[in-house]
Amino acid sequence: SSTMSLSEAEVQSARGAWEKIYEDAEGNGTAVLVRMFTEHPDTKSYFTHFKGMDSAEEMKQSDQVRGHGKKVFSAINDMVQHLGNSEAFLGVVTPLGKKHATQLKIDPKNFRIICDIILQLMEEKFGGDSKASFEKVTNEICTHLNNIYKEEGW
Repeated sequence: SSTMSLSEAEVQSARGAWEKIYEDAEGNGTAVLVRMFTEHPDTKSYFTHFKGMDSAEEMKQSDQVRGHGKKVFSAINDMVQHLGNSEAFLGVVTPLGKKHATQLKIDPKNFRIICDIILQLMEEKFGGDSKASFEKVTNEICTHLNNIYKEEGW
C-alpha cells in the first residue's frame, strides 16, 4: 500500500536530482546547515556546539557542523532510496521524527526550513528542473514528519 503521492516517473527524476547533490554529501550538507544557521540564527539554539559560532566561515570549518550536515544528507538519502515503498520510507522517517519530537524537541518548522534550503541549493547548482523534481519529495518528508509530531502530541 502506498501513501506516496509520487508516480514512478517522479520518483526516478527526484532520485536523479538528489544523486547530484548527494555526491558531495558532506560539502553540500554543511552548506545547507551553514545557510540555515546564518539566515535563521534561532535554529542554532538546538545545537550546543554551534551556539557560539557567528561566522559562516567558522561554521564551515567545524567538525560538528560538517558531521551533522553529512548525517542530515544520509538520512534524506535513506528516504530517497525508499520512495517507492511506503513501509520502508516510514521505517526511516518515523524513528527520526520521534527522536526530534520527543528527545531533541526540535520545532517541526525547522524541517521545512532545511528542505527549502536544500531546494535553493539544488536550483543554484543544477537548475530549476532539479529543484522542481525534488520539491514533491521534500513535501512528502515534511508531511510525514508533521504527522509523527502530531502523534507525539505537538
